[in-house]
Amino acid sequence: MTVLPTTSREVKLLRRPGETPTPSDFEVLHCPMPQASAQEVLVRNRWFRVSISARLMMSAGAEDIKGIPFPPIQPGDTLADGAIGEVISAPPGSGLRPGDMVAHHYGWREYAAVPLELCVPLAPGPVHPVAYLGHGWTAYAALTRAVEVRQGDTVFISSGAGAIGSMAGQIARKLGAAHVIGSTTSPGKAAWMKAELGYDTVIVTGSKPCVELLAEAAPQGIDVYVDIVGGEQLQAAVEVARDGARFVLLGALSAELATKGATKLAPVELDSFQLILKGISMRGYSADNDADAFHEWLQQLNAWQECGGMHLVSSKFSGIDRAPQALHEACLGRLKGLVYVEL
Repeated sequence: MTVLPTTSREVKLLRRPGETPTPSDFEVLHCPMPQASAQEVLVRNRWFRVSISARLMMSAGAEDIKGIPFPPIQPGDTLADGAIGEVISAPPGSGLRPGDMVAHHYGWREYAAVPLELCVPLAPGPVHPVAYLGHGWTAYAALTRAVEVRQGDTVFISSGAGAIGSMAGQIARKLGAAHVIGSTTSPGKAAWMKAELGYDTVIVTGSKPCVELLAEAAPQGIDVYVDIVGGEQLQAAVEVARDGARFVLLGALSAELATKGATKLAPVELDSFQLILKGISMRGYSADNDADAFHEWLQQLNAWQECGGMHLVSSKFSGIDRAPQALHEACLGRLKGLVYVEL
């Protein structure tokens, strides 16, 4: 029989960050070991995701943001995000046994009592946390459901080194894109994106107006835009779009990573004549609307891995004490791909 500790460490918000969250805004506390009810699964977490969306959800007024699938975080609350853990105990008849691996959304803690209906059993065998916690399935769903990449397309992906963008560039190529363009904030990341992720061209924002950078990268225009940033990059994409271009909007980092603090407002001025004359379609999208895409993505990933592979990009931190630092560095744009903590 497994001897459990009497406490479980959790990361709690100590105070609202002024601008970029720093480790001093959090505290890692020893809390009483969670007690699972008759309909809960006791899980020992092995890995959990660190998402920059936490910055927005811990800001003042986050409780008023409608439609975002993340709970607001108040001072004193334990943070939460996607996690993978080992079952310690489960309700009789649940089909789960000690040692099984499950995915859930009670990360940022060592142990969690998770409602049975919120546990997703994972297939037996080795677990690759990047495949399950990463946003490859978001990128896959966006490029196969929200917009359909066609043979020969020119695809532009903002924040191309991030959790979604690092996968979207590779997936777009697998789906038939002829030219894949990404954006990032540093020359070092740009070189890495071309060498490791296979981007044809990477624009480094900030050197001159985005519309000029994108026009140089795609002189014949773009067919698909995966928008993770919003703001000036969305504006540029409209200007450079070809007739019939398809846009999918997945995020608004221009608001979430605003210099003076996260905000739920991401204003941008778009030329509606361009939208009309070019017949541009634009869709806001969440992969949660197409839950079937997750398992399809895992199957497709396995197939792609067998015939040439994909680079599953991640930034790993070891130990729960490092989680606040992971969030800090992610919000500063220093990290690549999925950011996660291994316990």
